[in-house]
Amino acid sequence: MSEEKTEKDEVSSEEELLLPQDTMLSAGVHIGTRMQTRDMDQFVYRVRPDGLFVLDIKKTDERIRVAARFLARFDPSKIVVVAARLYGRAPVNKFCEVIGATPVVGRFVPGMLSNPLYPGHIEPGVIVVSDSKADVQAVREASSAGIPVIALCSTDNDFDDIDLAVPTNNKGRRALAIIYWLLARQILREKGEMPPDEKMKSSIDDFEVKMTTED
Repeated sequence: MSEEKTEKDEVSSEEELLLPQDTMLSAGVHIGTRMQTRDMDQFVYRVRPDGLFVLDIKKTDERIRVAARFLARFDPSKIVVVAARLYGRAPVNKFCEVIGATPVVGRFVPGMLSNPLYPGHIEPGVIVVSDSKADVQAVREASSAGIPVIALCSTDNDFDDIDLAVPTNNKGRRALAIIYWLLARQILREKGEMPPDEKMKSSIDDFEVKMTTED
């Protein structure tokens, strides 16, 4: 039995996901790492023969819906989205463009959330981080300031200072594009700005970082 066939069994035919399962699987949204924290145990579906932990796509779908409902309550200008890693920067920038949020990509300058005297100081109502390990400075500052933190978490992440975890491959180029595209679309739906049957103007490709030959 192939890996894809086995992984397809984790979602029954009666359940409707926000995006077709084949699209999620082909992008590797469900592929974790060879490490699993105790916190992420609840989201792991199985372990592949090569040692990679596989995430449950149903739970990824559920958490995207929960995160979107929560984020839809905020004025977009009060949502800050962070991505230190290269593959997260384009998805974050596009996500923020679509919903009107504020991106912080690349290096997160210490004090941005915690030091009112810092010239680039910001006061968000909520932050979203693309990887709680890579974006740990943002997570710590937000937590100390009492700002809710939503984090994209792979199997090697823990929930220290995290208020809501969205289980996903948070290192893959296509996976990150899909997650941020889905989250943007769901937020627009939750806010009533886009009917459920309407197609979003921006495609998943628009959210994906474009690699050059130099990369």
